[in-house]
Amino acid sequence: MTGPAGHALWGRAEQQDFRSRVRGCLLGGAIGDALGAGIEFDSLAAIRERHGPAGVTDYVPAYGRRGAVTDDTQMTLFTVDGLIRAHVRRDTGAWHPPTDVHAAYRRWYATQREWGPDERRAGDGWLARQEWLYAQRAPGRACLSGLADAAMGTVDRPKNPDSKGCGTVMRSAPFGLLVGWEPHLVFQLAVECAAQTHGHPTGVLAAGAFAAIVHALVRGDDLDTAVQKALVHLAARPGHEETTAALRQALGAVRQGLPSAERVESLGEGWTAEEALAIGVYCALVAEDVGHGLLLAVNHGGDSDSTGSVCGNLLGALHGETALPPAWLAELEGRAAIAELADDFAMEMTQGPALHGPADSARVWLERYPRA
Repeated sequence: MTGPAGHALWGRAEQQDFRSRVRGCLLGGAIGDALGAGIEFDSLAAIRERHGPAGVTDYVPAYGRRGAVTDDTQMTLFTVDGLIRAHVRRDTGAWHPPTDVHAAYRRWYATQREWGPDERRAGDGWLARQEWLYAQRAPGRACLSGLADAAMGTVDRPKNPDSKGCGTVMRSAPFGLLVGWEPHLVFQLAVECAAQTHGHPTGVLAAGAFAAIVHALVRGDDLDTAVQKALVHLAARPGHEETTAALRQALGAVRQGLPSAERVESLGEGWTAEEALAIGVYCALVAEDVGHGLLLAVNHGGDSDSTGSVCGNLLGALHGETALPPAWLAELEGRAAIAELADDFAMEMTQGPALHGPADSARVWLERYPRA
């Protein structure tokens, strides 16, 4: 087993740090998502008119409650579920993580079409049995159409080949949590799984770059260094120019003066993958603390929940769960399930052989994450 930064073994302190970063990444992304959910389709002028000159400074009602998450968090959680299932299924000799992630995304798709969990599908696992996930929260059209049938999009034959929507980026932080993997493999896996719904080079490469940035953060790099490493990965990929330019623009904006909503909007609106990534990265780079970064990331006239989610994933992975604002954490929809899934992922990555193997496995683990 490998630990952070390629360590041969996981020590207790390393396990605790890793779990904190996984929790921080997933919960931080969900908080950013929830902060932006109520203003996702509003202009900056409308946000300021309704909520004051500073814009939103707390959760505002969305989908009938405060702290509601959207499809961004839903799909991120199913990405985690798919990655755990891939590692569990490896005991059978099968090892193709994109297939397991695709199956997980198809389980998410079912939550958008059905009233609630179907107990007859025992192979769905515990996440698909969470009733609160059966809610449509403005899911992206490309995500829905890409998963509407059982055929899996691939890099060579992607679904929606002309689409570069931010639906690829907002769900891809979990790939970066595979700290025992080499960075280029993390990048590639995110690319392959993005192609399941979006095929434009910018859409898939922005997802790969985001995963690579998260990966570097969890391994201990600062954010600027992590972005520089992602740019190196991008440079070797055909069609990288839009994503590279967006990240370089985000880095340049840091040096242009005090952060503001107008400076955020100079990076775009966040509806496309490269813009959502650039805004999330910029806001995380200039953040005085997690709360400041998240509010900056959502107070603009664009895809506020997705940019808030990306920024929250980054800041949570960088600082760990204890840096998250406790009042926002306490009111977050699905908090207990998100934390539970994060802990399961951390256990699988650090103690997987103690939970399952070809010869013997913990029954409860296979009930939660079936091999089928």
